[in-house]
Amino acid sequence: MQSFRTELENPIVERDIIELEQKIRLFREGKMPEEKFRSLRLARGVYGQRQQGVQMVRIKLPYGKMTLQQWKRIADISDEYSTGNLHLTTRQDIQIHFVSLDRTPELWSKLAEDDVTIREACGNTVRNITGSDAAGIDPNEPFDVTPYADAAFRYFLRNPICQDMGRKFKISFSSSEKDTAFAFMHDIGVIPKLRIIDGKEVRGFKVMVGGGLGAQPYLAKTGFEFLEEDQLIPYIESVLRVFDRYGERSSRHKARMKFLIQKLGMEEFERLVKEEYKAIKSKTVPVDYAAWPELAAPAANVALPAYEIKNPQQYEAWKKTNTFEQKQKGFYGVYVRVPLGNISSVTSRTLIEKLQSVVADDVRVTVNQGLLLKFVRPEYLPYVYSLLEDAKLDAPGFDSIADITACPGTDTCNLAISSSTGIAAALENVIHDEFPDLIYNNDIKIKISGCMNSCGQHGIANIGFHGSSLKSGGKVLPALQVLLGGGVLSDGEGRVADKVLKVPSRRGPDVLRTLLHNYESNRQPNELFNDYYDRNGEKYFYELLKPLADLGAVKDGDFVDWGQAETFSTAIGVGECASVIIDLIATLLFEAEEKLDWATQAFANNAWADGIYHTYSCMIQTAKCILLDENISCNTQHGVMNDFDKHFVETGKFEMDSFRNMVLQINQHEPTESFAKQYFQQAKAFYDKAQQYRLEKQAAGVTA
Repeated sequence: MQSFRTELENPIVERDIIELEQKIRLFREGKMPEEKFRSLRLARGVYGQRQQGVQMVRIKLPYGKMTLQQWKRIADISDEYSTGNLHLTTRQDIQIHFVSLDRTPELWSKLAEDDVTIREACGNTVRNITGSDAAGIDPNEPFDVTPYADAAFRYFLRNPICQDMGRKFKISFSSSEKDTAFAFMHDIGVIPKLRIIDGKEVRGFKVMVGGGLGAQPYLAKTGFEFLEEDQLIPYIESVLRVFDRYGERSSRHKARMKFLIQKLGMEEFERLVKEEYKAIKSKTVPVDYAAWPELAAPAANVALPAYEIKNPQQYEAWKKTNTFEQKQKGFYGVYVRVPLGNISSVTSRTLIEKLQSVVADDVRVTVNQGLLLKFVRPEYLPYVYSLLEDAKLDAPGFDSIADITACPGTDTCNLAISSSTGIAAALENVIHDEFPDLIYNNDIKIKISGCMNSCGQHGIANIGFHGSSLKSGGKVLPALQVLLGGGVLSDGEGRVADKVLKVPSRRGPDVLRTLLHNYESNRQPNELFNDYYDRNGEKYFYELLKPLADLGAVKDGDFVDWGQAETFSTAIGVGECASVIIDLIATLLFEAEEKLDWATQAFANNAWADGIYHTYSCMIQTAKCILLDENISCNTQHGVMNDFDKHFVETGKFEMDSFRNMVLQINQHEPTESFAKQYFQQAKAFYDKAQQYRLEKQAAGVTA
């Protein structure tokens, strides 16, 4: 299977872009409900900002990969449509902000010229599939997971089974047992494994299921210790079908897969997943690993322009902390610390132009908001450093305690409570000025989120903070919830941080000073931070930090958040990152009819499994509409089936044996042409009957 190509040349992509433009027009003309438009917009990577009238556009980079030309394209687009800033995210996307809604179709079409998409970067979809940035060059990897991550990305993009789920769904591919892509905190996370079967070495994956952070973190459970490579995508498809059918759809705070597994129990969840296997599109999805193209290494003896290293001492520190020898001997990976994940378009273009002869054409966005350059020859390292030095991106200590991860917080996000970026910069200054030797410490990770939702991944930090608020003297001040003891262990095992206490945001630097001084003074020889935390216990650290939580000595400055000039006030908007639940009756009927059209299009291309799933979705949407017309609200697709039978079939309002049995034929048949056509005719007849029922009800004077 080849990598994602020809986005613009794909007629489906062209139709997507035209559809977005048409729906924007309908929305502007008041012909499309805002809730329906929001769902469509989010599934196309267009996200409402805290600031009214502008959008954030999330650019989807599978496993964080971009070519140099794609990087340049994104930089150029940021100049033309945004602010000239590229924000690298913890999910290896790039976000640009302050974009006009009306210009998003044009923006998308220009991205597509270099095979870049924004499709399903937000909304209730399979989000960007993340991966270890060093995959393919990692000295510890049993094999390169990149071809498999790429295959999964393409398989689920625009796949009918995951276009309108109850919530988002996240997948990660780690390159080794070190689990640098955090399998333990994903809906599905995989780790590569090799086994000898019948005398042959077989590639496969350890599969972790049902993890997640957010306000209620859950560690993933082991789905398989070893799943053969060609079974991975079919298994993910089966899981997604169960999540779509049984997942919560009313309360979005309970709609992630981790809550579904908690509700069903792992044994029942696994039974339901196996039940889906008969109906899935492909029983095996092999990946032609041997055909995956090898990266072309830069030529030797390139004539470099004159350059100068201004700080030789820092160069040596940078080389020690930001570079590593690849599994391909004689080449180095080079990490770039990007402060708060923000890099300008001007800097990007300069680096692209000057680096292209000495790095491979494969740049990775890292999960801690940096960049990885590949296949750098050792003789080119000084030149690469000099370019980063000129760009002020030469800081050593990549992925160390000094390399703090932070979400955008109140800079742009609707959900943020207090600043992430401002406090992150203040904490980095504490480390740089007062604990400079900690740039060599890769044990302690600091992560910050603007709210409890953990976009900055504070829930798995050794030292984490998330935005909050406190009251003092009748006024509200910005605050930080302090969390300690989280982290990555290995092979799909992780730790969730403990909430210790809450302090005014302005005292965040003092929290860090207190923790680090205490650790330096009282740790045992070679004792790691989490071991030190475990030895002393949560109560010890609560008492240690308690004086900083005292509101008796609050100053006027404590009421002003980091990076702000005005007095703090909480202004939380409606969050869109998890999308919204849409229950408008007219919209549901429109969606049901639209799904019949999509099924017809799929059948025309002999895509029987896709058409069958569109047909299934039509039945569910139609039934949901009729139930809502009677003020009967259901929170799962499974509930829709049961309630329709109870209120309409058993009462004789709809003459049929069982709606549930009709719908669940989807699990009892192979996705053949004959079943697809039979199932479609049943759905069409049911839809027509539902339309007639509603018209008769309205004619009788009973309106929805």
